[in-house]
Amino acid sequence: MRTELVSEPGDPARPNEDFASVALPASGQGGAVVVLDGVTPPRGGTGCLHSVPWFTARLGGALTELTVSLPDVPLAEVLSRALARTADAHRGTCDLSHPRTPQATVVLARWSPESVEYLVLSDSTLLVRAPDGTVTPYADDRLARLPRSALATDTLVDADLRNREGGFFTAAADPSVAARAVTGTLPRSGVRALAALTDGATRWVDRFREGDWAACLDVVRKEGAQALVDRVRALERADTERVFLGRSKTHDDATVVFVEL
Repeated sequence: MRTELVSEPGDPARPNEDFASVALPASGQGGAVVVLDGVTPPRGGTGCLHSVPWFTARLGGALTELTVSLPDVPLAEVLSRALARTADAHRGTCDLSHPRTPQATVVLARWSPESVEYLVLSDSTLLVRAPDGTVTPYADDRLARLPRSALATDTLVDADLRNREGGFFTAAADPSVAARAVTGTLPRSGVRALAALTDGATRWVDRFREGDWAACLDVVRKEGAQALVDRVRALERADTERVFLGRSKTHDDATVVFVEL
């Protein structure tokens, strides 16, 4: 088995809000990947005393433990329990009902000798490579399907779309959001490799359109996870006219986890 993990902040002067881990149980019979992309809040209050990295570290730590220690519990229930544990850690000091309470996108993958389970919530992506080389992306596209006009301001998004029906969902303080995630199970024999990417890394495909998902996974598999991040950074620096980036931040935190089973 081969594993690689790269997580690079968009701005070296700011903490990385992503979280990533690979867990390999001592039994040697499986493993798990956890990737979170912390949602950068706008200026103003969040109702919370804690930072986004504080939240992603605690949620990510809980998910890493629970995906391995509870192998028979479905991933949606694992996420629900991890969210409840994380919320309890600051419920007494923070307003967890605030729409901008710390939150994150989620990608989970867990494999055993028989199967590969996955969960995706919000705009990070899981790529799965089959034995014949076919690459399938697993994504939660609710945010991408919203009209740009609906996302014009943070106020509109928070009031009408964030963690609401007809909008999109992120992992924040409500454990019930886990039921909104995209989930599934694949036969282990049908999976040769996995790659979990935050949207700072998927820019190579969905923003700069340098290749499709199969080409993206080939870069990671053949050249390494850092090579994909380096390519994204070069494209970001070259887009001085904001043709591809538009109003988005020039550099985003970028995380890539690769597992060859």
